[in-house]
Amino acid sequence: MTVIFDPEVAVTEDGGREQCRPLPTDQDSLLSLVRVLFEDYWNEMWFRLLIEGSALEVAAPNAPRKIGMYDGYVTVDFGRWHFHVCIGEHTASGPGLGRIRRCARAEMYRRIGKDDTAVSWGLRLFNDRDEQVLTVMLPTPFLTNTQELTDEPIWAHLEAWDRIRADFPGLAPDPRDRAGQGFRHS
Repeated sequence: MTVIFDPEVAVTEDGGREQCRPLPTDQDSLLSLVRVLFEDYWNEMWFRLLIEGSALEVAAPNAPRKIGMYDGYVTVDFGRWHFHVCIGEHTASGPGLGRIRRCARAEMYRRIGKDDTAVSWGLRLFNDRDEQVLTVMLPTPFLTNTQELTDEPIWAHLEAWDRIRADFPGLAPDPRDRAGQGFRHS
């Protein structure tokens, strides 16, 4: 039997359940992932930048005007504002900070609902201190791109998830992703 996704379901800090799958953390793979997400799916997803004590959750205002690399940081520039995430070798701050800031762990995840089916999908990047630095909340069939509940699942919303599964860890689509009936906050 082929394992389509990691079979273990972990309990999260908030009592939810999720499955995770590691992604490559080399600069070329992460830059390719950022390009896929922000060039092709910018209007369908939300993302979050984190520091201890603060989280900023946003939707992109438009397609990025530029995605580029400098000294290990990818910059996603939307025009009026932009963000940076360290995904490669950063030398300007010295080897100690360069190692800490660089993405050391990347994963795709899906949240599992009470009916044991997937209800939300996303990706996370962590620095060398295992601090989460970027989260991308991918489109879900159970919400519109303005975060309103759908009456019926819109399975086409899983296009980004299916593409990332295929392009990065090389996984086939999983029927479990299309088995859920809805998403509700408890």
